Amino acid sequence: MKRLISVPELFDLMESGKKYVLLDCRFDLMNKNYGPDSYREGHIKGAYLVDIEKDLADSKSKHGGRHPFKNHTDLKKTMENFGVSNDVTVIAYDDGDMQGAARLIFQLNNLGFYNAYALDGGLISYKHHGGQMESNENIPNDNSAKLDIKIDNSFMVDMEYVKSKLYDKDTILIDSRAKNRYLGLEEPVDKVAGHIPSAKSYFFMDVLNVDDMTNSSFKSVDFLKKHFKDLDPNKEIIVYCGSGISLMVNALALDIIDMPYKIYPGSFSDWTSYDDNKIATGEE
Repeated sequence: MKRLISVPELFDLMESGKKYVLLDCRFDLMNKNYGPDSYREGHIKGAYLVDIEKDLADSKSKHGGRHPFKNHTDLKKTMENFGVSNDVTVIAYDDGDMQGAARLIFQLNNLGFYNAYALDGGLISYKHHGGQMESNENIPNDNSAKLDIKIDNSFMVDMEYVKSKLYDKDTILIDSRAKNRYLGLEEPVDKVAGHIPSAKSYFFMDVLNVDDMTNSSFKSVDFLKKHFKDLDPNKEIIVYCGSGISLMVNALALDIIDMPYKIYPGSFSDWTSYDDNKIATGEE
């Protein structure tokens, strides 16, 4: 499935006369002011600011992970307030690390809305191509947009499902976090260090051109095919991370090479909230 849009494709959309909504998804988990501050400094003309933790995540509870998906009713209302209806194209962007933008796209997919795309290369690529910026705040207050939703959970799995697939010969678990967290050498956020048993380490940043995102944030198709060469498309691939955000970057990379997968939104923070769940350390 196509979930990415290039900057030139965005320019074409802007000039086409078709309806679209731009959503700025920049954030920093360690700096709550980063998104709003960055937005005020400058954003794509016409874009609205999305607060990842308020707009896209429900409050943390005992289970469900640190950033559980926003409940469908509230997410629907939020998107309608931004002017999103079924005949609108949604473009989400961030700084180019693709985390915030991808998270939004997959949550819209969960609502059964698929006319939504993450901007490849994000704001860095947009500015490199001469895209128009503005600093004034756009206030979402659309009272006419109506979004008809049809919940699609087909690409998502929960903790019990993951637990039933540990060391299954036909399943591959992908851990998207940094290698030291996977190995159990450090854990800056969750209460236990390590990974879900049987998971393989594929750090999400490895699929991105972090030094040069002027044209595309993702590395080449050839690189991605080599990077994921040990994955068997005939097996069920399940992707997770710490709290259900960075895994989306690996998911977009798998889209690029047409590798089927499912996502575990609760991820490691949900897994470790169950005391009887085992934790593995070291390489597997």
